[in-house]
Amino acid sequence: MSLKALLVMAAGLLSIGCVPRIEVTAPKDPITINMNVRIEHEIHIKADKDVEALLKNQSGLF
Repeated sequence: MSLKALLVMAAGLLSIGCVPRIEVTAPKDPITINMNVRIEHEIHIKADKDVEALLKNQSGLF
């Protein structure tokens, strides 16, 4: 074997030992999601004048 072939083989053997390792692990602390949500809503009801008069006159309906 020539010196060049021996160097190529040595370089090949050294590069085999440098294989990257990827590892996926779960976190030690639990995952927390902080959701600060503010919900506001308005309900608009449109009624006929007869219904409005009925609701004003008979307030004990509701």
